[in-house]
Amino acid sequence: MSRFFDLVSKPARDLGTHKAPNIFPAPPEHRSALIKLDSNENPFGPSPRALEAMRTAVGSSNLYPDDDCSPLRRELASYHGLPTEQVLVTAGSTALLSLLCQTLLAPGLNAVTSQCSFIVYSMAVQAAGALLIEAPMREDSFDLEAILAAIDSDTRIVFLANPNNPTGTVLEASVVESFLSRLPGHVVLILDEAYYEFAQHFAALRKTKYSNSLDYVRQGASVVVLRTFSKAHGLAGLRIGYGLGPAELLAYCARMRNTFSVSSVAQAGALAALHDNLHIGRVVENNAIQSQVLDAGLSALGYRVVPTSANSLFCDVGEAGAVVAKRLREEGVAVRPLEHWGAPNCIRVTIGTPEQNQALLSAARQLGMRRAATEPRVSSSARGM
Repeated sequence: MSRFFDLVSKPARDLGTHKAPNIFPAPPEHRSALIKLDSNENPFGPSPRALEAMRTAVGSSNLYPDDDCSPLRRELASYHGLPTEQVLVTAGSTALLSLLCQTLLAPGLNAVTSQCSFIVYSMAVQAAGALLIEAPMREDSFDLEAILAAIDSDTRIVFLANPNNPTGTVLEASVVESFLSRLPGHVVLILDEAYYEFAQHFAALRKTKYSNSLDYVRQGASVVVLRTFSKAHGLAGLRIGYGLGPAELLAYCARMRNTFSVSSVAQAGALAALHDNLHIGRVVENNAIQSQVLDAGLSALGYRVVPTSANSLFCDVGEAGAVVAKRLREEGVAVRPLEHWGAPNCIRVTIGTPEQNQALLSAARQLGMRRAATEPRVSSSARGM
């Protein structure tokens, strides 16, 4: 028994069972040039407008930031056509996930989501002392009937990551709308749209309807929509995201938020990045084009690749994903093994720049050739038996 075991809370003890995803050290010759395709980061970085705004904000770093993020909240409200009271800015959308769980959950209550979805849901729910119920998937996507069946009188939250992380699969607007109409009144739907800009672009290319989420918020539904500046806007290192939802619920969440949790530099960067449509357009267009390049290249190597609506590809590699990820890292390319998501034979590959993607495909081909060379060959006499 450790010194503090009886002193810490049960959620803190239980969360100790979570392990960080395996990160393998790169050999010395690759460390400085490691191509990171493991964390769904924007390969183009922040927009020029955001960089300029952040440089200016650094000069006032001796002052505490605006705790309410007032200019950014007002701009987001105007941008989305909502009252300011229906916008809450936090230190990344993951921070808002935690606030929602602290506000809505308690021991004896539960939240429902799907298997093989965003791993932070489990951490946030358990930290609140509640239970996360994971419904089975269907064909790499959500089984909404299974999610509905898992809801009971103790359920307070349903998480839908749309597109889903790590599979990249998407639920079209009409499907989400039908699902929402069937949720009981004591359940809040958290629509996690971290990859909104990518999904919207893919939907336009495919001539489908991606999301009506803000209509639900305007209609007063028990829905909170999560968005982030970490992905298409390239501000992952600054930790800034936001939620759009019922004013009363977000006000309760705001009470739970840490003081001065969103830095002035992050606020300035986000405010400038929001309207840099040229930069966002470049990012989402590259993502759509390069998703096809990677899909074709990885499929040719025998990987099963799931069509994506996000900025990454979910690949079944036919063997332990951790082993493949380790080999690729030794070649100078980092991808994410998914055993902790319940997909032990899969990896998630961030869609990078054309050069990064070609480096990944080259490394994967090298691994394939080495594997073929070491596999035992069957003699012609044995083949004829």
